[in-house]
Amino acid sequence: MKSHELLREVFQAHNPKEIAERMGLSVSMVYKWAEPPEQGSGATNPLDRTVGLMEAAGDPRVVEWICSHANGFFIENPKVTRHRTYSLVPATHRVVQDFAEMLSVIANGAVDNNISKGEADRIRERWEDLKSVTESFVRACEEGSFHTIRNHEHH
Repeated sequence: MKSHELLREVFQAHNPKEIAERMGLSVSMVYKWAEPPEQGSGATNPLDRTVGLMEAAGDPRVVEWICSHANGFFIENPKVTRHRTYSLVPATHRVVQDFAEMLSVIANGAVDNNISKGEADRIRERWEDLKSVTESFVRACEEGSFHTIRNHEHH
C-alpha cells in the first residue's frame, strides 16, 4: 500500500478537519497528503518524509521512536535466504534458550524484591533480543528456512 492510499483510508475513518486542527495545519494540506504524488500536489506527506529521514540517516531508531509513541515496538524482519534448511530443532532450542535467559535476568533482578535501573536495562536488552529472535523464528517457519535463527547473534 502506498502512503497516500493509507492516509486516504485514515481520513475515511478519522475527520481530516479535526486532524488538521489538532496539528495546526490547513485542511487543504492534510487532504493533499492523500493525493498520489503524480498529481503534483507539491505536499510530501509525513509518512514519505519519515521514510526519507530513516533512509537518509540509515538509522532504524527513527522508526523505533515512532513505534514507541504508538505504544508498540519495531522488530526488523530477518534476512531469509530462499534455499531451504531443515534445522527446526536447533531453531526451536534457540528461541527457548533465549526466553530462558530473559527469565533468568528477571529472576536475578527480582531476588532482592527490587529492580534497579541497571537490572531494568538488562531486562530490556534481553527482551529486545528475544523479540527479534522470536520474529526470526516465526518468519523462518513461514519461509521454511531455519538457519537464520541458528546464526542470529546476541547484542
